[in-house]
Amino acid sequence: MAEGAFKIMTPGGYQRPALCSKCQGVLVYKGIGEYQCEMCGALEYDEYGLVRNYLDEHRGSNVAQIADKTGVSQKTIREMIKDNRFEVIDNPGGYIRCEVCGVDIKSGRYCAKCEVAYHRKMEDKVREAKQKNIAGYGDAKQGEEGSMRFTR
Repeated sequence: MAEGAFKIMTPGGYQRPALCSKCQGVLVYKGIGEYQCEMCGALEYDEYGLVRNYLDEHRGSNVAQIADKTGVSQKTIREMIKDNRFEVIDNPGGYIRCEVCGVDIKSGRYCAKCEVAYHRKMEDKVREAKQKNIAGYGDAKQGEEGSMRFTR
C-alpha cells in the first residue's frame, strides 16, 4: 500500500484501506480482505488480506516471516490466530497456548475443554439472571414501600 494512503480501523482492530493508492477513488469491499477501486478497478488488501495471500503462497511460514514480508505487526497476526482467522500448522514450538490452562492449541483463545467450561459458566449466569427476574405466586418483592394512589 502506498505511503500516506488513507486507512481506517475495522471493528476487529485491523487496518483497512479506504482510498485507492493510484487514483484516490473509494475502495469497495469484495470479501476476504480484498478491496476494489470504484474508479480504476485496482485491487488492494487490508492486513488480513495481506497475510492470507502470503500464506497461500508460503505455507508453513512463521509469524516473524509473515510480519517481515507483509508489514503487518506480529501482534496483529497473533490476534488473527486468536480470532480463529488462521490456524497454526503442526510445527514444533509453533503453537499458541490456552489462556486458561496453558495447553498448546492451534487457534482461538481456549482449548476445547476450557471453552466448554467457559460456555457452561456463561449459561449458568444467564440461568441465574433469569431466575432473579421470575416472581412466582407468593413471592412478593421485598423492600417496596409506598402508598396507594387513591385511598378512601
